Amino acid sequence: MSKPLKQIHLAAHFPGVNNTTVWSDPEAGSHIEFSSFAHFARTSERAKFDFLFLAEGLRLREQGGEIYDLDVVGRPDTFTVLAALAAVTEHLGLTGTINSTFNEPYEVARQFASLDHLSGGRAAWNVVTSWDAFTGENFRRGGFLPQQERYSRAREFLATTNELFDSWHGDEILADRRTGTFLSDAKAGAFVHKGQHFDIEGQFNVPRSPQGRPVIFQAGDSEEGRDFAASSADAIFSRYATLKEGQAFYTDVKGRLARYGRRPDQLLILPAATFVLGDTDAEAEELAREVRRSQVSGATAIKHLEFVWNRDLSGYDPDGPLPDIDPDPGEHTVARGRAQVRMYRDPSAIAREWRERAAANKWSIRDLVIETGNRQAFVGSPATVATTINDFVQADVSDGFILAPHITPGGLDAFTDRVVPLLQERGVYRTEYEGTTLRDHLGLDHPDDARNEREAS
Repeated sequence: MSKPLKQIHLAAHFPGVNNTTVWSDPEAGSHIEFSSFAHFARTSERAKFDFLFLAEGLRLREQGGEIYDLDVVGRPDTFTVLAALAAVTEHLGLTGTINSTFNEPYEVARQFASLDHLSGGRAAWNVVTSWDAFTGENFRRGGFLPQQERYSRAREFLATTNELFDSWHGDEILADRRTGTFLSDAKAGAFVHKGQHFDIEGQFNVPRSPQGRPVIFQAGDSEEGRDFAASSADAIFSRYATLKEGQAFYTDVKGRLARYGRRPDQLLILPAATFVLGDTDAEAEELAREVRRSQVSGATAIKHLEFVWNRDLSGYDPDGPLPDIDPDPGEHTVARGRAQVRMYRDPSAIAREWRERAAANKWSIRDLVIETGNRQAFVGSPATVATTINDFVQADVSDGFILAPHITPGGLDAFTDRVVPLLQERGVYRTEYEGTTLRDHLGLDHPDDARNEREAS
């Protein structure tokens, strides 16, 4: 007997902290004007997406002390944008990345509870940590925490915010005009938390919100990150959008849930995915090559190579061969704040491999960066892309995808008009929203259900 078809979850990432945005394209719009965010959100809602996601960079990443040209400058504050989008959407979830290393639990809990109220239960929090002293220089504490301490703080941060959310049960507000009684319990919102990282007490001043707590997302790929997601998150972002790697990640993370007393359906796995559509597969492939070359200019190719070589390579021709000098193994990187610095643990080995591949394929520096960089996950006609997405979800590569177009704000328009209807025809994607909250869209339990069960028993 065949298993039932999984329903596909789709979401949209407004790219701003990335290497995908082609801001120089004539169709690209502003990354700070509200009209861009509103168009993107309305298109996502028209497509019946689960949520819109905003990443957040707490400091512009530098290369040799200068702002790197693919980091979009001027991205507004996450909460401000999401609160404004709550007013121009009705169903779309609103997910924001907020750092647990440099913020405080009371402040973050208050902001998310407020957003959940303003949106009618559509708030979600992507809990992240900060890994470098470079970012920390923007904050009072400065510096950064070792990896184990970062996750220790993140776990306690999340536990503390949950205590604040749960300090209200939801039935305390009577507002009885006849008796003049507003609260049934004058101690509603009372909390005390004393731990390694936080020592706070008082009364939380935002009543229970529609979802009880925001939906929790997590993005770590380390052992600590995967365990953190398995123990505490409702969804985990994944960077594995290919069949083999995606299935391995899916099996690993889902397999960790039982040790925390959780079911497989209590954690969704959602990789980020880019796409290029064409009338035919051949046309889409040609467009994809053009997009990759737009994303990697000559100057950008040199900057990317500097991630590995840790040297100033500005004197090299991006259309020429790779440097014959070896990477500098020094501790001080020229690419501050870049995640790639952590990915290339053995720069000398990477350099040798890249030289061999470039020589074998007659690639220039720019060719190499294009070919070894992130390729579009889905390329083809609308029918091909719809088929691939569905095949991957049914094969447990993921539970869906977070789509990141290379053009904003109109990059989702064609996907919405041409791919979504094909998924709906297959019966694997909603034609209408069936609930009002983000938890409804994602098929997640409400926190109050578990609490009510505990109290009943």
